[in-house]
This record gives sequence, C-alpha cells and structure tokens, in this order.
Amino acid sequence: MRIDTEGRTAQGLTTFVLFVVLNVAYLVVCLPLVTVGAATSALLEVTLRYADDERGHLVRGFFVALGRNAWRGTAVLVAFAVPAAMLVFSGFFWLSSDGALTAVAGALALLGAAYLLAALLYGLALVGWFDAPLRRTVRNALLLPLAEPARTLGLAAIPVGAACVAYVLPQTLFLAATIGVSFGAYACALLLHGVFRRRQAHPSELEPVSPHSGE
Repeated sequence: MRIDTEGRTAQGLTTFVLFVVLNVAYLVVCLPLVTVGAATSALLEVTLRYADDERGHLVRGFFVALGRNAWRGTAVLVAFAVPAAMLVFSGFFWLSSDGALTAVAGALALLGAAYLLAALLYGLALVGWFDAPLRRTVRNALLLPLAEPARTLGLAAIPVGAACVAYVLPQTLFLAATIGVSFGAYACALLLHGVFRRRQAHPSELEPVSPHSGE
C-alpha cells in the first residue's frame, strides 16, 4: 500500500509532530531561566512566519532565531519583567493592608503589572519579527497595548485561559508539555500577525522598523 506523502493527512501529521518537537525544544531551552526571553522571541518568530502562509521551518527556524534574538530577547525580558514583578509585589503588599487608599494603590499596581506583561509579549514578538534597535523595540512594545486594546485582550486571554484550564484540570498539563505551548504561541501569532501588518500599513503611532529578512 502506497502512502501519499503529499496528502492532507500526512501533512497534518507532519505539522503536528513538528509542533510537538518545537514545544519540547522550547521548554528545554527555557530550563536555565535566563534564556526564557530569547526562547520566547524565537518561538514567536517561527510561529509568526508559519502564520504568514506557513513560511519557514518550525524547528530549524527556532534554533536559528534563538541565536539571532538572544541578547535583544533577554534585554526585553529584563526591561519589562523586572518592573512588572516589582509592581506585583507592591500590589499584593498594599492589598494586604487595610484601608481604601491602600486598596486603590494595590489595584493600580496590579494593573500596571498587567500592562507591562502585555508589553513584554509584544516586545518579544517585535524582537522576532522586526530588525530594530532595542530602544525602538521597547518604545513600540509600550505603545502597542494602547494602540491595539482589543487584540491585547485576546492575547492575554490565551495564556490566562490556558492557566485556568490547567488549574481546574491538572491532567491537561500533559498537553502543555507536549503541544500546548507551541500551539498557544501559534494562536498568539495569528493575532500578532494582524497587529504588525496593520501597524506597517499605518505606522503613525509607532517608530518605523524593518522586518527580518528571514531564516
């Protein structure tokens, strides 16, 4: 019996396996923790390219992007994650105190942390998709949550929803370890792709940048 390697079933199975390998590769690269920024920007780069008419190679492209995005991805992670963590700590500290003013201060701190985490996601995606100086990348990442509020809510809903499902159904953690992270990144890439194409067409709110030439 001859297998049609060009058939939809074979192509779908191959894509599924590639997403599983990409998922595992990403988690392994993230193990040292200091590589999370570079790994996430590389993951978003290859899923953004795949969302763009299935361009590029998922696994090979991930490792190519990992080397290319290493220092900028790490710098963006530090630039946003450190102040976000400080705001989270401050928020819970103020909320643990009694009083209306401390409650307001705690809520504002947590809102600020949420905004910075959204900007972090945009920043890591910008590192992967555009070739731009770090200062410009950080500035654009700070502007995008305000410029794209609806898509930002959609981007936030993907990891928050996945975390809620994992909390309610711990057995789904197996899916996260095999394909959940890479598939979630692809879902984010579909939203981010629309954001970046729209901003390239209407760049008035952002500083101009140039897309990466490819793998």
